[in-house]
Amino acid sequence: MLSRRGFAGLATLGFTEAAFAQRAAIKMPAPAGTVWLNANEFPEGPPRPAVDAMLRVLPESNRYHYGEFSSFYGTVAASEKLAANQVLIGAGSTEVLHCAVDAFTGPKRPLITPWPTFEAPPELAAAAGRPVVKVPLTSTHAADGKRLIAEAAKSGGLIYLCNPNNPTAAITRKEDLAWIVANLSPETYLLVDEAYLHFTTSPDTESALKYVRDGKNVIVTRTFSKIYGMAGLRAGFACARPDLIERMAPYRNNVISIVAARAVLAALDMGANMIEERRAKIGRTRTDLCAWLRGKKLNFIEPHANFMMIDVGRNVREVGPALLAKGVAVGRPFPPYDKMLRVSIGTDAEMGKFRGALSEVLAV
Repeated sequence: MLSRRGFAGLATLGFTEAAFAQRAAIKMPAPAGTVWLNANEFPEGPPRPAVDAMLRVLPESNRYHYGEFSSFYGTVAASEKLAANQVLIGAGSTEVLHCAVDAFTGPKRPLITPWPTFEAPPELAAAAGRPVVKVPLTSTHAADGKRLIAEAAKSGGLIYLCNPNNPTAAITRKEDLAWIVANLSPETYLLVDEAYLHFTTSPDTESALKYVRDGKNVIVTRTFSKIYGMAGLRAGFACARPDLIERMAPYRNNVISIVAARAVLAALDMGANMIEERRAKIGRTRTDLCAWLRGKKLNFIEPHANFMMIDVGRNVREVGPALLAKGVAVGRPFPPYDKMLRVSIGTDAEMGKFRGALSEVLAV
């Protein structure tokens, strides 16, 4: 178990959520009116009932409100048809991802992951002295399930799978996910990061939560940062068998605020319609961008999230600053995809500005 001092030691190495936020931050001055398409945020913010709930609780934020958190856990768990002891709440999904790395990797138990992907779990594992095995994505930018399982067969450990994947926005197909789960050894655990699953409309993908309900060696993480528009509130959760949650819980280092908890409760109370409306809105804007890119003869990875990767034909370390100079902030580089630009899907107006700036920078 990491003590607070141990956790702080990892923090000095740069593997906390704050460190990743700093890495994603724009390092040069941004012009007035810049549109921010660099961090996969939802452009409209929290739904109105969540904002109202936060305003109501702010005068009471001098108290910890610990007594409310038992029912809060129950509500979050029930939203996924789980029991309260199958859920672990954290500061965004990043914290509970870290808990899984701490609990299920070790000096001889590696973290195994497709690559490239969200860097936090593999970099935390490496900082803690755990082996990290990076399995390159396939030629279609998909996770190579057979190679992941082959690596896990050597010594067990934790397979980390982001679905849809960040930064590629590609999916792991449901039949491939089923094969991975069916071939997990008793010493291997599958960690599925579903931060962006709400944005996909593909019939070829599905949540891994059914494997949690079936009692498999599967941990699923979710966040309220993305489609709920609460990135700055830091609220997320992990779902797993109760015994797996018990193993993860000692490594949690934060208590989310009552402001975030009340916002989450208000958003969940809105039901599925809010999710469907937001997914449809992003989907329409994403489809329009894809059509424009095809018209410009620009290749891209078929997107299933609220961001996408575009082949700009040159080093993105040059393209990103050029776009920022025109008031458009885009994602950081993701080696080895050095000519692929990650851009978040914003509002229609924001994407119009992006298209104009990209046309000028690439002369297309």
